[in-house]
Amino acid sequence: MPTPDYSSFTKLSPFELKDKLISVASSDAQRLMLNAGRGNPNFLATLPRWAFLTLGEFAMREAERSYSYLDSGFGGLPEQAGIVQRFEAFAAHQDHSQGITFLRSALSYVKDQLGLDRDEFLFEMVSAFLGCTYPTPPRILQHVEEIVKAYLAQEMFGPIKTDGEFSLFATEGGTAAMAYIFSSLAVNGLIHSGEKIAIATPIFSPYLEIPALAEYGLEIIDIRLDRTADWQLPQSEIDKLLDPTVRVFCVVNPSNPPSSKLSTAVLDQLTELVNTKRPDLMIITDDVYGTFADDFVSLFAVLPRNTLLVYSFSKFFGATGWRLGAIALNTSNVIDELLAALPEGEKLRLDTRYASLTAKPRELAFIDRLVADSRAVALNHTAGLSTPQQAQMALFALNGLMDRLGQYKTAAKQLIRQRYQTLYRSMGVTAEFEPNDVNYYSLIDLQELGGRLYGAEFKHWFITQDLGIKFLFRLADETGVVLLPGNGFEVLDTSARVSLANLTDNEYRAIGAATRHIMDEYNDMFTLASA
Repeated sequence: MPTPDYSSFTKLSPFELKDKLISVASSDAQRLMLNAGRGNPNFLATLPRWAFLTLGEFAMREAERSYSYLDSGFGGLPEQAGIVQRFEAFAAHQDHSQGITFLRSALSYVKDQLGLDRDEFLFEMVSAFLGCTYPTPPRILQHVEEIVKAYLAQEMFGPIKTDGEFSLFATEGGTAAMAYIFSSLAVNGLIHSGEKIAIATPIFSPYLEIPALAEYGLEIIDIRLDRTADWQLPQSEIDKLLDPTVRVFCVVNPSNPPSSKLSTAVLDQLTELVNTKRPDLMIITDDVYGTFADDFVSLFAVLPRNTLLVYSFSKFFGATGWRLGAIALNTSNVIDELLAALPEGEKLRLDTRYASLTAKPRELAFIDRLVADSRAVALNHTAGLSTPQQAQMALFALNGLMDRLGQYKTAAKQLIRQRYQTLYRSMGVTAEFEPNDVNYYSLIDLQELGGRLYGAEFKHWFITQDLGIKFLFRLADETGVVLLPGNGFEVLDTSARVSLANLTDNEYRAIGAATRHIMDEYNDMFTLASA
């Protein structure tokens, strides 16, 4: 039987290749397909969801107060006056449900810890759940912003103290956030076709594909993480940022797919370089996996003036379907400084673009331009993430803030790290854990795995055979297991990305065994070829 030709698949995005692999893996109806190629977690936070449902029941009662004399399914807008007292009366008739307990704690927390007015907060949340008014302000609801800011300060800053002087734009997940950022940087004349963007690689493949699109036409400069040093950035790679023609530095931290956070030493090196030699550098950091790391510190914390933070609630709270994300930007930032320094011709062009929003377009902050650009400027007044989504976002953030013992976070970390151990034990090797590892994903370095199992000569043979894509299709065809190719994420070694978030411990055991089975077969081929 001739060996299939997989060369036509080598240029596909790993997420497009995934569909081909799934088709192969699911061809046997008698076999269970195991798809570890995507990072959608199979766990989720229940408490903030119970709170959302309970909030909804109370919100409906508030809506029915206005037209209670009509028996026609009619409701009206909620009223702020006395809303907390009415909630307490409502709660008194409940059976101390998880949702009631959460909301009562939230009302105390926002008052005592955040200094927010309880009536104003609850009124905003009830109105948000009902979705009965446009998001006002369109960038993010007032109290939601304060809650999410407190959550991000807790999760992204580590021991670094923050004065909270940053603003948020609530977006439809982290993917929308990235799309909005690139679009606004381009239309505001801050990036131009032919200019350079530095990207810390390996990285989530769309971040390699977006800058290369015709509307941006950016030249990508690899800032390569070192596999042999726990996927950290060596000084020689950091020094590439000294090039003044590099306009933007894009990083996922902790990394995807290596799943390691930037070390304190690397953060210090980047801080020194930017503060002393590249104060004009714009940094975009996607920190969606930061909440799975131990003692995480974001670039947004150490370089607040230069950094745009993108955060998504999707992974940590098991909320990929909710599409909840945010862009954070410091009040004093390099992007607004660069806007102020644009040539007069560019400023006149942008004056015209934003003239319908303000009498002083040049004073419009970049974060507000992001909002306007997300709705083609003219629809700025109806921009913004839907208010029910913002309500759930606030409840997720409150869940993180009120979990003083970190019980949810500890459970999530333990879950994925146990799966990591299971996967590698099932391949017959010892799982290695470095201090900066997060383990949401794992890159199975196939050539290194082969070397550990069968020796250096097999490793050399495996590399020369260029078996990466072939391995994935054999794995899918023979065992029903779907993994993604590492090279699609700009990984140099022959490797496969496995998500440790979306399957059970037993299924990772099966994936490890299947991987070992295919590697054993390749070793048999090597032995025959060497005879």
